[in-house]
Amino acid sequence: MTTQDVSIVLGNPSMSKIFNDAATDGVWSGNIGLDSISQQSLGILIPNAPLSWYQAEYSSGCMAWRIQNAQSLQQVRVGFSVKDGLNSTTPDLMAPMIVNPNDIVSFYPLPAATPTNSAALAWIYTNRGVELFASAGIADNTATNLKSAVNEQSLGDLLFGTTLGKICIQLQDGAVLTSAVFVDETGGVQMTLNGSKRGVAGAQSNLYNLEADGLSLRIGKGWKLQLTTTSV
Repeated sequence: MTTQDVSIVLGNPSMSKIFNDAATDGVWSGNIGLDSISQQSLGILIPNAPLSWYQAEYSSGCMAWRIQNAQSLQQVRVGFSVKDGLNSTTPDLMAPMIVNPNDIVSFYPLPAATPTNSAALAWIYTNRGVELFASAGIADNTATNLKSAVNEQSLGDLLFGTTLGKICIQLQDGAVLTSAVFVDETGGVQMTLNGSKRGVAGAQSNLYNLEADGLSLRIGKGWKLQLTTTSV
């Protein structure tokens, strides 16, 4: 398995800390960020500290991150990252939080796929919480299912009966998201969302190929999330 150097700066208006890792691609397990100076985890280093912004970076491809309670496994905050050196001139805001002593920050990077393929990540927000879906390589112009990053279940198998409220998608550097399509158990299209290319002139975001909020889509058994992309 491949690895890459990743980092996240977490802060508030009066302080910030850098957490680094040599993260294994395509997994959450073991990819825990440690303070660049003390080598301590988030909750041990700054328990009870307020956090309100972040800047996260990977080396190549794409990457999700999360702050998680190591005991309860609750995901407290989640987000995406940018290629090193391409952060915005202003930090990315997140909902303010107070660090629990059990909190850790961890990473899920994917390397850039082979030519004519694109790595993809999607945070899916439902009334049951937020889940990461992924694909290590989507062939150009070929509708491809995303599966859970944790157990490789499809959208409908994992989230049957929940209501989708928000979706955020990140492709590898340079890739274009043509569409994200929600397909029911009979193959019928229930919703189509068009995407874009991130991190270029005219792009709305360095983080997202697609960010759609305010949705209300009831997910059925056997449903799938299919992405169509191009790698250049």
